Amino acid sequence: MKKCSHLIVSLLLVVLLFSCSEQQDFGQYDDLEITPTYETSIFYVKTQESLINRISGLNFFTQDFNFDAFEEDLFAERVIEGVLTYELVNTTSKEIEITLEFLDENDTVLDTEFFQMDAAPTALLIREVAYGITGKSLDIITNTSKIRLSARNLGDNSSRSSLPDPAIILSSSAKFMVRLK
Repeated sequence: MKKCSHLIVSLLLVVLLFSCSEQQDFGQYDDLEITPTYETSIFYVKTQESLINRISGLNFFTQDFNFDAFEEDLFAERVIEGVLTYELVNTTSKEIEITLEFLDENDTVLDTEFFQMDAAPTALLIREVAYGITGKSLDIITNTSKIRLSARNLGDNSSRSSLPDPAIILSSSAKFMVRLK
């Protein structure tokens, strides 16, 4: 009787093992696409009107920002598309111009973004620049190693805005889709 019950249990285990399993398809990995979207802030620059008033001449701000983030092979070889978003606020009494130059490692200009904004009161200026299939070439982004920001005062050096804490604020962010597999 003991042998018979062991035999029945063994047969049941064998039947359960084969009846509950499916053929595994390990080729599904080849069909898998992983394309996450990454977002990051690029820069934030704020210049007070009092500082602008102290600087004679048109140019009141020029700075180069080291920007090697897009040179990494993980990104450069796998980026599909993306958008750079710029936000500009001018609460000063000055009309301004801002130029952004995207430079490669040899300081060759790859692309330029130009902004002009009237004196306050002005609305928030938002600009989205697409890269990839529906926009500018991805080579601009993947080859950029430096961003040069230049700002010019097209107004005077004595007026003061009546708004509290008058300043020019430029910020930017990036959102890119990358193929991981």
